[in-house]
Amino acid sequence: MFWAVLPLLLPQALYVRKHAPRFAPAAGPTNGACGNGKQTRLLAIGDSIIAGVGATTLPKALVGQTAAALANLLGGCVQWQALGVSGYDSRKVLNRLVPKLPDTESDFIILSVGVNDVTGLTTIRQWRHNVTALLDKVQTHSPDAIVAVSGLPPLHSFPLLPQPLRAVFGMRSQSLDIELRNILNGRSNCLHVPLDFEPDPGQFAADGYHPSEESYAEYGVQVAEALNEFSKHRVLSGQPE
Repeated sequence: MFWAVLPLLLPQALYVRKHAPRFAPAAGPTNGACGNGKQTRLLAIGDSIIAGVGATTLPKALVGQTAAALANLLGGCVQWQALGVSGYDSRKVLNRLVPKLPDTESDFIILSVGVNDVTGLTTIRQWRHNVTALLDKVQTHSPDAIVAVSGLPPLHSFPLLPQPLRAVFGMRSQSLDIELRNILNGRSNCLHVPLDFEPDPGQFAADGYHPSEESYAEYGVQVAEALNEFSKHRVLSGQPE
């Protein structure tokens, strides 16, 4: 259905691409630390969500908010680093950002890709290949890390996108998210963290497309809690911390 109706929506899609506001990534250093005590390392890699578009600084974006919440839950110090570029789809993250992974292994990893695969018309087959390769690479880099993969957002509620493009892209994002869950199902040390919210204006930055700082804060807590619960379960089951 997606490919059948796409030619009819192409003029609308091109108009949005041409006239959509372009927000810069979050300002400031791409690494930092939160809390005191035992140190753990958090790496975030991916698209504009990791680059913090919609937030003023990275501490107020997803990586910083997750690190702060995780430091509070663990009672220690979380050193974080962000490798994110706005506009990157899964292929670009794989080919351009993975080679820049830090030398030091991470304890926790956040991966965010997908929205640009929807808008860039990545096929399901290519999406499956790219995500699988991404997970293989980051887990080879940090074999004991817990990897939280952000679910695709509900594009059907994005204010920037006009109808019917919004509805069609929404359906496509759901298809990619279902495939993402299938990829993660049964894969060790990986979890899917859904990114779903009510279409409230306060959830979006002024561009009507990226998260607001409020949304980053809420989702950061959600990601941190998911990582912490997974970590506790792993310890109880006798797996490495």
